[in-house]
Amino acid sequence: MLDIKQIYNFEWKFLGIILLISGIGILTIFSATYGFAVHATPYYQKQLYWIAIGLMFLFIAAAIDYHTIIKYAYVIYAVTIILLIAVLIKGRTGLGAQRWLSLGFFSFQPSELAKIAMIVLLARYFSDKKVKAGFGMKDLILPAALLLIPLGLILKQPDLGTALLLSFIFLMIILLAGIRLKAVLATLFVCILTIPFIAHYFWGMLKGYQKNRILAFFDPEMDPQGIGYHIIQSKIAIGSGGLFGKGLLQGTQNKLKFIPEKHTDFIFSVFAEEWGFIGALVLLSIYLVLILWGITIAYKAKDRSGALLAAGVVCMLSFYLIVNVGMTTGIMPVVGIPLPLMSYGGTSIITTMVALGLLINVKMRRLLLFY
Repeated sequence: MLDIKQIYNFEWKFLGIILLISGIGILTIFSATYGFAVHATPYYQKQLYWIAIGLMFLFIAAAIDYHTIIKYAYVIYAVTIILLIAVLIKGRTGLGAQRWLSLGFFSFQPSELAKIAMIVLLARYFSDKKVKAGFGMKDLILPAALLLIPLGLILKQPDLGTALLLSFIFLMIILLAGIRLKAVLATLFVCILTIPFIAHYFWGMLKGYQKNRILAFFDPEMDPQGIGYHIIQSKIAIGSGGLFGKGLLQGTQNKLKFIPEKHTDFIFSVFAEEWGFIGALVLLSIYLVLILWGITIAYKAKDRSGALLAAGVVCMLSFYLIVNVGMTTGIMPVVGIPLPLMSYGGTSIITTMVALGLLINVKMRRLLLFY
């Protein structure tokens, strides 16, 4: 239920960190798109609108008691599956992928909603099911099946990054929920046996450009003008920033348009070129504060459902950060993962804000005696 009185327990410092990262993102998007031929609203201005809308959703997600949200976990999951099916039937195609549903004035990605739905669903399942000695293999059959449905639909789009994120969230939550050692060993054994078959099936589902991205990760120099271009140019941009960077609007790789997707997936490259190693270190430190704050909220949560909900959000943010920075620096394949709160994108911003709102939600209700 909506509890306005909880506004007194709101984490304003936490919100300040969110706004700081978002502000850095707007400035970087402005720099990344500076000089573009503008025939409509500039990207940085659109991002400002999305952040404003996202903040509204953040407050809503924080205001509604998370126990109420978890109560409707299966409903949220069912709606998400319906939307994912709708994408495959009537979805809009862009950049070789069919990921968007158009509402006329607005397009959104149901796969983004799937991240929140899966976190809420797993928090509900593992908080409802009581076990004394940890979860066994039988206990994991239902959540694994519930994961495979959206996972298959998302891979069909295809959206490799989100599929990997959902898998990561699932693995981390079952570990945090408590799984028996025998179940862990059995899972590892099954994975080792099935890896060749899964890898063959998985490779067959990938589009040509996704296969090329993975090949480019292992050897970018095999085709520097083709499949290795993204990684090579990103690394050049980051390296050319040096210790203190070249300054706002002064990044040559950015200005000469060598950096691909520079206001979305590769926004970290733009930032690192302009602000250098010191600037990148400061930015990553701010993210670290945000993640550590989230870990503290999960650790001190009032109950199991709140702890798992907060842990799921922290896992999502950590995955975003590690994979995005990893792929821009060439230590991970390019899988189309945005940098949270900084990369341009409406649905991504709103989803991240909702997730952060859930974190604040858990913190606000930690001291309540009754629910």
